[in-house]
Amino acid sequence: MTSLFAHVGDVVVFAARALRDAFRPPFEVSETVRQLYEVGWRSAPLIGVSGLAVGIVLSMHTRASLERFGAEALIPAALALALIRETGPLTTGLLLSGRIGAGIGAELGAMKVTEQIDALEATAVDSFKYLVVTRMVACVIAVPLLTTLMNFTGIVGGWIAEVAISGMSFDLYFRSAFSLIAFSDFIPATLKTMVFGFIIAVTGSYLGINTSRGTEGVGRAATRSVVAASILLIASNVILVQFIFFLFPAFGE
Repeated sequence: MTSLFAHVGDVVVFAARALRDAFRPPFEVSETVRQLYEVGWRSAPLIGVSGLAVGIVLSMHTRASLERFGAEALIPAALALALIRETGPLTTGLLLSGRIGAGIGAELGAMKVTEQIDALEATAVDSFKYLVVTRMVACVIAVPLLTTLMNFTGIVGGWIAEVAISGMSFDLYFRSAFSLIAFSDFIPATLKTMVFGFIIAVTGSYLGINTSRGTEGVGRAATRSVVAASILLIASNVILVQFIFFLFPAFGE
């Protein structure tokens, strides 16, 4: 238990330092932009295709449920609400914990075992700000944007499914889909993904920087990054949903 609490304490201190240093100069703007390209733009095809697939499948399941009650007209609105409130943010977070978390863990782990981090320190570069803070800021910015992409492509996927099944027009589908959507649905659910991005970046960075045992340790860091980030993301989602219900009572209606 002592070892567990010590490990948790190290992670908390690491996360607090990353959050603090994000607001302290110097700001590594060029490296942050590069990381934003790596974790954001290069993840967009995965999120876009996944959103289409999720939207199609979710539309089919929603139709199967609502047809029993003769409520097929509510399919677009139900799909949009499910995607924007929960399915889109959580699916995006889990997908990115696999792609980004593993990448950060493996990259920083490889730099640690090949002593590249020590080389940065020897050239008077703050390796923590350059390697950890830049990735954390990039993830915090990119994950909400990718969540919005997931929501949009998911709704488009639902429309594709509806066209194939019922021939619903584009205009009717989207007017129906957004008829029940308000900013109180979109903003809290999307903002919580900033926490997801923080968790993914900090978890991958911590495990990568603390890698040992050579190349074996690099692979282990990548695997642990995915597992730990996914578990923490799911656990934090439960807490964040309750927090959103408290701050935005309309979200639970």
